[in-house]
Amino acid sequence: MAEKKDLVQLLLRFLKIGAFTFGGGYAMIPLIEREVCEKQKWLKKEDMLEITAIAESTPGPIAINVATYVGNRVAGFPGAVLATLGVVLPSFLVIFLLSFALERFSELRAVRYAFFGVRAGVLARRWFPCTGAVKSPYSPTS
Repeated sequence: MAEKKDLVQLLLRFLKIGAFTFGGGYAMIPLIEREVCEKQKWLKKEDMLEITAIAESTPGPIAINVATYVGNRVAGFPGAVLATLGVVLPSFLVIFLLSFALERFSELRAVRYAFFGVRAGVLARRWFPCTGAVKSPYSPTS
């Protein structure tokens, strides 16, 4: 079982990674590796490579999977829980706080129009790949 100090350090490291990484889960992997292998020396780079390969083949977001596996290797089940919370909590809190701001300003005409445009963009982004995947038997082929 890991010491309480180690668990706190694990949580703080993953909170930092979760809060300051932009670009999705794959952008987090080098930061996790640097923190875990180089700075803290909790794992070897070979362990990190193995964890990343397992995380890629496991369903779910890769950053959450990597954090869970790293936390488990470093501090068992409590480490897995804290590392996962650390990587997820910053994004959750930002979205949660933005939802209150959105609720407050949703009555403004400009905000309503902006979200109307966003909905149209999301619909188009979902629709066009579907129409490209289904080809009519009557359409000419190249």
